[in-house]
Amino acid sequence: MTGTLYGVGLGPGDPDLVTVKAARLIGAADVIAYHSAQHGRSIARGVAEPYLREGQIEEQLVYPLTVETTDHPGGYAGAMTEFYEHAAARLAAHLDAGRDVVVLAEGDPLFYGSYMHMHKRLSDRYPTEVVPGITSVSAAAAVLGRPLVEGEEVLTVLPGTLPGEALAEHLARTDSAAVLKLGRTFGKVRDAFEQAGKLDRALYVERATWSTGRSLPLSEVDPSSVPYFSLALLPSPVNDGVSSARPAVEAAPVPGEVVVVGTGPAGRPWLTPEAQEALSLADDLVGYKTYLDRVPVNPRQQRHASDNQVEAERAAFALDLAKRGRRVVVVSSGDPGVFAMATAVLEVATDPQWEGVPVRVLPGLTAAQAVASRVGAPLGHDFCVISLSDRLKPWQVITTRLTAVAQADLVIAIYNPASKTRTWQLAEARDLLLTHRSPNTPVVIGRDVGGPEESIRVVRLADLDPTTVDMRCLLLIGSSQTRHIEKPDGTHVVFTPRHYPTPPA
Repeated sequence: MTGTLYGVGLGPGDPDLVTVKAARLIGAADVIAYHSAQHGRSIARGVAEPYLREGQIEEQLVYPLTVETTDHPGGYAGAMTEFYEHAAARLAAHLDAGRDVVVLAEGDPLFYGSYMHMHKRLSDRYPTEVVPGITSVSAAAAVLGRPLVEGEEVLTVLPGTLPGEALAEHLARTDSAAVLKLGRTFGKVRDAFEQAGKLDRALYVERATWSTGRSLPLSEVDPSSVPYFSLALLPSPVNDGVSSARPAVEAAPVPGEVVVVGTGPAGRPWLTPEAQEALSLADDLVGYKTYLDRVPVNPRQQRHASDNQVEAERAAFALDLAKRGRRVVVVSSGDPGVFAMATAVLEVATDPQWEGVPVRVLPGLTAAQAVASRVGAPLGHDFCVISLSDRLKPWQVITTRLTAVAQADLVIAIYNPASKTRTWQLAEARDLLLTHRSPNTPVVIGRDVGGPEESIRVVRLADLDPTTVDMRCLLLIGSSQTRHIEKPDGTHVVFTPRHYPTPPA
């Protein structure tokens, strides 16, 4: 049994205007798919969020470009055709597995909507149902309180992307009109209304039914303030859209690549849109099991978990998958370039056998930043980052560096302070720092920050007890200028002033 594909219209933006059927299907679906630009935010998902349930699979379909230029051999049409083909293949994998897929669409799915591209590619192969939604045209008329059409009047719906002459020609012939896709086209659209002799009747509606929406005469609108989600209305509209279809271009095969992604210390809450996009597009996820567990399971993807101490083998495995045409994400916690997997992948990739495999590194929120944020701004002035692990470097190197940064009076972020087999290093590091720092120097101890067992403590350097610190901790050791304030409610504020005192002449 295959799954069913649903194209679900969400209406113009107010979640209360989602139909009862749409809400029921969204809540029942196995897979929720939605489009977004490269910034990662999806208006459709935001509208549908009240109706989502925990545990649903999400497929984020990220456009390769919107108004940007492209070096794709097929130009804009080629890039978009390739995107739609691969997006359809991702949804088909779920449908083949018997999972019902709901594709979210702002407004109505078949009214200038992205869903229609999935419909064209999948509806002849799978059971399909389209759930209509309230269009922005109907919503704008409701906001204005003006009839769209009466009696035998004719309504014309136009995209603002048409040439100005064509717009003016259509506007001159019709009784009523709605012009969508404004944004950058607004100046041209306004001029077309003026050429048609109908500017004095035209109205403007922005983000219809949203709390941030507005409406006013079209002639009074500042062109620099017009967003994409707006339209021009000549009171009385309803259907007859104009196609802007582009010639089909055969999709080129997507080359494999390795993307090293930082998920931050706590997974999705601190995940960047760029990292979310990479995770969404991946065919394979590779990483230490604990970090992979932070990424929601998507049955379309292959997950390859391994032990934490096989970085080189993990990197080679990911590069080999990519060499065979797979899109691979190597999952790292925090930022992948800070004591994490980016270096391991790049080191292994220097081998000639991986010469043709692209490798990208996407940043993530570091553990040091996360811990610092919980108490204020201890990293507000110059600071350094040091790992106490002597597994990959001699302990003498670590103590030499600790001495140097202590003498330089830098705030120090300590990674890997202790483990089951490294039990004495932190005590020695503390004693070394006490030869250069006041016993009262504040030390922030953050454990599992962002996770279910999060804890934050602030102690004096002299009172730092190594037996209370493990591998899941990160320490921030203040400079001579770092201030610690304990409030009456027991919370702590720690910050390092931006100004450093001038030394005596």
